[in-house]
Amino acid sequence: MSTVFNDIMSSLNELAEHAQGKETGIVVHRRTSQDVIDIPVFTPQEIRDVRIAADMSQKTFAACVGVSVKSVEAWEGGRSRPDGAARRVLGLMKSNPKFAEEMGLLVTH
Repeated sequence: MSTVFNDIMSSLNELAEHAQGKETGIVVHRRTSQDVIDIPVFTPQEIRDVRIAADMSQKTFAACVGVSVKSVEAWEGGRSRPDGAARRVLGLMKSNPKFAEEMGLLVTH
């Protein structure tokens, strides 16, 4: 049999032993809530800046974030604030203005 096959079988056997509680030397990495970066809070101007940096109208931005245009207008006007999920998306868009494109949220022509 091939070396690749033997390596795969050896790894699967080691994984099965680990699942049975046997000491195998496998390193398992687990994340906890303490590993998660805090959800950012945005001022109305920062929200507008994120949208402008992404080169989007309020309508397109709202569709990408998953909210109504009225919500984006209210955020930028300081009449309301985005919730946690929207703030997380805003944070991703702030760190990468091409986030919507790269994640397939926009149709490419």
